[in-house]
Amino acid sequence: MTISKANSNSRVFLPVDAILTYISTSIYILEIGYSKSSQLKKKMYTSNLLFVIAILLLICFYNLPAYCDNLQDICPTYISPDETIFINGFPCKNPSNVTTSDFKNMMLSQPGSADEFLRSSVTIVTAAEFPGLNTLGLATARTDLELDGLVMPHTHPRSSEMMFVAKGVVIAGFIDTKGQLFQSVLRAGDVFVFPKGLLHYCLNSGYEGALMYSVFNAQNPGVVDVSNAMFGDNNSEAVKMAMAKLVSLNRVEDVRVNDDTNLNDEL
Repeated sequence: MTISKANSNSRVFLPVDAILTYISTSIYILEIGYSKSSQLKKKMYTSNLLFVIAILLLICFYNLPAYCDNLQDICPTYISPDETIFINGFPCKNPSNVTTSDFKNMMLSQPGSADEFLRSSVTIVTAAEFPGLNTLGLATARTDLELDGLVMPHTHPRSSEMMFVAKGVVIAGFIDTKGQLFQSVLRAGDVFVFPKGLLHYCLNSGYEGALMYSVFNAQNPGVVDVSNAMFGDNNSEAVKMAMAKLVSLNRVEDVRVNDDTNLNDEL
């Protein structure tokens, strides 16, 4: 599995109108308490009021950038060879150095290096490899599954994933926080969505190789590979048991699905 890494852009923002409503409500409550207090308590309320206003204004300024449009049309990634300041994302290239090539990427035109055990390869392209993605909140990926290939359960902590099947027949699924399994058979042209942060996987259920393309709503979705994190080597007995369990989850594990077959038994 080939995975590209980049700096994250994972701040969580609140709506500005919600922040302003919270500020006004807090001030109103403090004013009521102030009007009904003694002289000593009034001083305490004044201090509390100033403190609350200061904290909420900081929250407001922290959140405002997410709801402003980009200050320029484009912002291709600039990576300094001697970077000394690290920010949440990437700085922009000098506009005079921006070229058309910043908005074209060919990393997904060829399959990545396949894992010999899992018989799959995943190539994720983020703003680190594709400068034109910077500040757009997007990343993309290619997944190739050989016959009997699969991608082990993993999560993307900073992004949802929308996967498009370009070739073959694939079983894909995810598990929600209640432990409920959502799984389906996908054919060429089908699209499946993996919600942000949820454990998901896919495996080849056809007679030939499968090809999928994905889009993420973050310029660096991140990857948490559960099997590697817990068990290390893919050849370990624990990983083999996990693979067997994963395959057994689908109802068509012993029935190969051909592209020309009518999937009346689709999950």
